[in-house]
Amino acid sequence: MDADVLIVGGGPVGLLLACELKLAGVDPLVLEAATGRERVTRSLGMRSLNGRTMHTLGLRGLVEPLAEAQWALFDELATDREPTEGDIVAGLVSTLRQGVSSGHFSGLPLVGEPGNRTPEILLLKQHQLEQVLADRAAELGVTVRSGCRVVELADEGDGVVATLTDGGTVRGGYLVGCDGGRSFVRKRSGIPFSGTSATMTGRTALAELADPDAITSSLRGPGGLVNLSLVPGEIATIEFDGGPVERDLPVTAEEMQESIRRASGTDAVVTRLEAAIRYSDNTRHAETYRRGRILLAGDAAHVHSPLGGQGLNLGLQDAANLGWKLALVVRGQAPERLLDTYTTERHPVAARVLRNTRAQVALMRPGPQVDALREVLSETLELPEAKRHFMDMVNGTDIDYAPDASRPLAGRFMPDWEIEGAGWIRELLVDGRGLLTGSPETRAAAKGREDHLRVLDGAPDQADLLVRPDGYVAWAGGDGLAEALDTWFGPR
Repeated sequence: MDADVLIVGGGPVGLLLACELKLAGVDPLVLEAATGRERVTRSLGMRSLNGRTMHTLGLRGLVEPLAEAQWALFDELATDREPTEGDIVAGLVSTLRQGVSSGHFSGLPLVGEPGNRTPEILLLKQHQLEQVLADRAAELGVTVRSGCRVVELADEGDGVVATLTDGGTVRGGYLVGCDGGRSFVRKRSGIPFSGTSATMTGRTALAELADPDAITSSLRGPGGLVNLSLVPGEIATIEFDGGPVERDLPVTAEEMQESIRRASGTDAVVTRLEAAIRYSDNTRHAETYRRGRILLAGDAAHVHSPLGGQGLNLGLQDAANLGWKLALVVRGQAPERLLDTYTTERHPVAARVLRNTRAQVALMRPGPQVDALREVLSETLELPEAKRHFMDMVNGTDIDYAPDASRPLAGRFMPDWEIEGAGWIRELLVDGRGLLTGSPETRAAAKGREDHLRVLDGAPDQADLLVRPDGYVAWAGGDGLAEALDTWFGPR
């Protein structure tokens, strides 16, 4: 074996998965096809990390370096300007500088209360996120090979062989496709990928205009949408034209110019175009996230409109859910059926994101009927319960992996409790192990699992808890501890 697990794709999802596996004592090998220039276009536009992702990354001590990267970027870009009407990104920055959690649903603002101890979102460039994750991977000793494109793969029953462009092969016990929406791994595995075709074309470009003041950031116009990034020169357009015809051809200055003109209704002139990408609301979902020893994560498993920035977060949460499970199976500490819970838990979460991103696209369309609908929804979002519902939905903080559990905490992300003499629960998961707190009788049930489960006294006023390495509660007191331990950490 060249590695315990081959990871195809070295973007944020692949890198986080590699870190999770290495932290759990498994040897991953990351195969990244892209080099240099391709990575530049990946970083066009801003990326947002939502509430649940922030909590998850906080379990591994990654929030601080990411927050530093965000504020360094904001300082560099001098983002003190007041946002204009419909200026989504600048509006988010304004609220973040005030210490207020924020987000939006199809451009309709979702602003929380000030004074949150932990920021509910971060805004940064993809290369910054990748650099923080790459640094962590290097610290852990993860091997990443750039310029390695997989052109064939075969599940041999006891391992997976991947063939590279140079004709060489690598072999791993399992292979995870983190290789994006056009995933070769998914296609080669034969996993169905059904959904709905594109109805819009989005373009983001790093470009210069003859008159920079000719365009102002506007959420919706008669021809579509134009939005100016915080990054000088970055311009984004969206047109509801049925989707891009030539997705693979380079975006030209003339194409970007015409798109800006149609969306904005101005005679804007693009004098220089440095880099540009196209995207759409093509929305598809893998039927399953696992076939044999081949698994999918991130955009390889689900694609949708980027409106709202939920795709990156969805993929990072996939990695957090899969990493510890796959590590236990690879190490022989849990049966393969544990991997089936990856699809069982994550597939419904993605389906819900696909539903709300379709709704967000519908709410972006021009026309008086949609204008009226947006006004009604905007009024609705002033109701505290409605706002909380939408904020939880777009932040992933409403995820419940055990909706039928008799105990309300089971299946939900752990409470942020402090264990007397030990510290905050969020700090106790930094080594990638799970956590069991409770009475001496409760703690005795975990005997023999100490290498992947930290066992502590529980605080007297708190329920007994079994917390998984990804921060979700597997058991919350009462009967069923032995079953929960066997299910999530393997039979003793």
